[in-house]
Amino acid sequence: MKRSEFIRNSLLTAGAITTGAGITNTFAAEKRSTAFGDKTFNLDYAPHQGMFENHAGKSFLDQIQFMYDKGFRSIEDNGYLNRPVEEQEKIGNLLSKLGMRMGVFVVDGGDNWKTSLTTGKKEFKDKFVETCKKSVEAAKRCNAKWLTVVPGFYERNLPYGNQFANVIDAMRAGAEVFEPHGLIMVLETLSDTPELFLQKTNETYAVCKAVKSPSCKILYDIYHMQRTEGDLIKTIDRCWDEIAYIQIGDNPGRKEPTTGEINYKNLFKHLHKKGYKGVMGMEHGNSKGGKEGELAVISAYRTEDNFL
Repeated sequence: MKRSEFIRNSLLTAGAITTGAGITNTFAAEKRSTAFGDKTFNLDYAPHQGMFENHAGKSFLDQIQFMYDKGFRSIEDNGYLNRPVEEQEKIGNLLSKLGMRMGVFVVDGGDNWKTSLTTGKKEFKDKFVETCKKSVEAAKRCNAKWLTVVPGFYERNLPYGNQFANVIDAMRAGAEVFEPHGLIMVLETLSDTPELFLQKTNETYAVCKAVKSPSCKILYDIYHMQRTEGDLIKTIDRCWDEIAYIQIGDNPGRKEPTTGEINYKNLFKHLHKKGYKGVMGMEHGNSKGGKEGELAVISAYRTEDNFL
């Protein structure tokens, strides 16, 4: 599943945020579980909208409550920026009430999935800066800290060095917007298409080093990096000082851990040993449908999180 599909699904379901009974009534009849299986995890895994809708219903607020009840303490919402302000505030208020964190949402002004910032054209840079400013206001409503940035596709008519310089210039402009607010844009290296400018961790690392800002760091998506470069633990260690956020998905298939080839228990143990305290975004689909599939996701995380 591509990142663009995650974002599109988020936008399609955004209207379902208040569908059905309210937060207070939806689970009032259920006995709150105190079993070991519902305790918090060793790492801070973050589900997204739709992942548990067969149990919790269509309302995203009810889904967040269900996530909390099952031991999760963060969420991701790629399409948060393009939700109506009222919905953003409801999500933020519930997260605050439950003591949960907002993981990434995408700084998406419409130029992420085409040739844009690599060109050096003023129109693209201005739109990016404008979207960064809009993202600052959205982040305030949910106490977000990390925001995903994708600098777009290659400009095949320019040498690589010129494109690299153009991306650095745009990221410096974005960092100037985010830095006064303590926000961190995390540049995601992706595997969806060879047209994407950032495809290897070392490339994103070089951009962050050139920008030289605490507001410009790496989003290390394990699924994508398994596809493009492998050697996961060594790459994480090599680029650790610039990694600020991590996302999860097994390969092949981009489903929950244990469904593919990646040794997630070992990776989680390694990240825990390194002292990682950030959010671990569950940016993947469910391998099975219905309630069975949702329980399988929770079970997989309980299994792979049992590394101490």
